Amino acid sequence: MNQGKTVFSQLMSYLPMKSFDRCVNKYRGHYKVKSFSCLDQFYCMAFAQLTYRESLRDIEACLRSRENQLYHMGFRSRVARNTLAHANEKRDWRIYAEFAQTLIHIARDLYSDEPFGLELEETVYALDSTTIDLCLSLFPWAHFRRTKAAIKLHTLLNLRGNIPDFIEITDGKVHDVNILDVLIPEPGSVYLMDRAYIDFGRLYLFHLYGAFFVVRAKRNFKFRRLYSHTIDKSTGLRCDQTVVLQNYNVSKEYPDKIRRVKFHDTKNDRNLVFLSNIFTLPAFTISELFKCRWRIEIFFKWIKQNLRIKSFYGTSSNAVKTQIWIAISTYVLIAIVKKRLDIKISLYTFLQILSVNMFEKIDILQLVTNSDYEKLESVSCNQLYLFD
Repeated sequence: MNQGKTVFSQLMSYLPMKSFDRCVNKYRGHYKVKSFSCLDQFYCMAFAQLTYRESLRDIEACLRSRENQLYHMGFRSRVARNTLAHANEKRDWRIYAEFAQTLIHIARDLYSDEPFGLELEETVYALDSTTIDLCLSLFPWAHFRRTKAAIKLHTLLNLRGNIPDFIEITDGKVHDVNILDVLIPEPGSVYLMDRAYIDFGRLYLFHLYGAFFVVRAKRNFKFRRLYSHTIDKSTGLRCDQTVVLQNYNVSKEYPDKIRRVKFHDTKNDRNLVFLSNIFTLPAFTISELFKCRWRIEIFFKWIKQNLRIKSFYGTSSNAVKTQIWIAISTYVLIAIVKKRLDIKISLYTFLQILSVNMFEKIDILQLVTNSDYEKLESVSCNQLYLFD
């Protein structure tokens, strides 16, 4: 029951503080720090995410307007934009990256039984990246093009709950396929990938690890057919084949058999060809699996609309990565709170309610218990069906 705590302090009470302290100590976050702690920095940045603050001056003005409440919200230092800017610039971003992974593991356990549209026992991941454009003169370290800077968020999304299981932040020049070298395949899991991840040497490593993949084939894919299996063309399937790679060098990289499924997309009037090392599932299930990959596109659209990861409070690499990782931590924290309190409204609506009630002393469950919210969600075009 709420004991006079603000909504913000109720949310922060779900943070695993022992894990946070371990991350701070590991990367010496408090080295030569006198007053403004890493937790104060995290609270400031999380507050900015939850209330959609646009700048450091904006954060400072809002928090100082409620200075008499900050101690009870968990802040132990006076908030100043210069102090926050210096913390973002100098404190190791890996503190917040590692803490985000701790929250992700908690959320993953909570959402492990969440349905995602197909009756499969295996964990299903979608792998993709999104590019965030930056100004070259302000972010010269974010190499992309001659006249343009950018960073990429390479994300592995667990489709059970739309939880990002793995995130790698690189400059815009890094090709998507290189992330397969960093990713450790999980035996028994299914990975859904687009054509950018076609590299048969790397895919064969997934196969050897006991992981499964479904990837869209490129147009110049050369193969030799071994078997053709019976299909039901009324479902949109055009062929289900067992093939081997024809090109000599590529066949050395992937010497095993591979499955080729061709599907006709009637909505867009085009043929899609999928490659997979899954031979036990029906061909139509393979095509339906790849259809689920579009949820990561929705996830990218959602976080760009609802998190502050397109405009940054600092220009250094450390400041940008700190802001992104705290944004991801905030997203996952809200998902954890939503699950633990069994809140039925969508994540979008939940965030909108929280954004205008951070300083209110009201129980979160009482705050979201309103039958009219369901009607509002039915006409909202921004919630994107995340955490329905």
